[in-house]
Amino acid sequence: MSRLFPLTTTPGIADAALRWLAGERWEEAAPRRASTVMLVRDGDAGTEVFLLRRVSQMAFAPSTMVFPGGGVDPRDADPELPWSGPSPTEWAARLGCATPEAQTYVAAAVREVFEECGVLLASTTPDGPLADVSDPSWRGVRERLVDRDLSLAEVLLEHGLYLRSDLIVAKAHWLTPVFEPRRFDTWFFAALMPGHQVADGATSEADHAAWFAPTALLEAYAAGSASMLPPTVICVEAVRDAPSAAEFVAHSADLPLVMPEVVDTPDGPAMRIVEYGPSGEEVIP
Repeated sequence: MSRLFPLTTTPGIADAALRWLAGERWEEAAPRRASTVMLVRDGDAGTEVFLLRRVSQMAFAPSTMVFPGGGVDPRDADPELPWSGPSPTEWAARLGCATPEAQTYVAAAVREVFEECGVLLASTTPDGPLADVSDPSWRGVRERLVDRDLSLAEVLLEHGLYLRSDLIVAKAHWLTPVFEPRRFDTWFFAALMPGHQVADGATSEADHAAWFAPTALLEAYAAGSASMLPPTVICVEAVRDAPSAAEFVAHSADLPLVMPEVVDTPDGPAMRIVEYGPSGEEVIP
């Protein structure tokens, strides 16, 4: 049986989900492409992962724990973007999409993790040490990226840097349920936290950011003191089960599209996690 998440544990979606379950229908929102990144490191008690808590005023997933990430900027497809590591064409084969689209997902992942927590997966040579972004001037660069005054390509070109696509891996592909007014077609990536950089969570979209031990975070979620959406829960569980941070940062062999659906169960309405194959058929576990 597919995994179920009671609606009481899925923040911010209960109203629309219940209306959809009751038979009400409306025009489905077009999904927006997005990327998110699980930054991981080895801690004293095992692998840790970096998350932010979204501010309560956010229209989507308020007061919810999330990984750094966000929507694709069309300029992420800039062919002049300095690139090192597996090419956009190689990424397209892995993600099962067109090359320009694959580039935007990878570039958005790198850009968003820099915007939201100050970690920049870029180096001055194609395979050298990662850039030092400790100078306070980089904070202004982050703000200009957030405001879309600058593109990622412009930042890298100005500072003589290469995007390091070899430092991130694909872990999961999720699509927001059809009843949601805001939908995202999101690739979940993972990356090791660079040793000489600092993840700070200095973004206006979050009121708290920290490194978490997955087991403790999942216990807080089960107790109702931490709010997470199903994709985050399942990904945090995967981090918990990883022998080490380095072993977690490996491409997942199986990358089906996952889209939850609302269903009625003997225990009440719930979100059922559904996986789809390449031809759009439901994969029965």
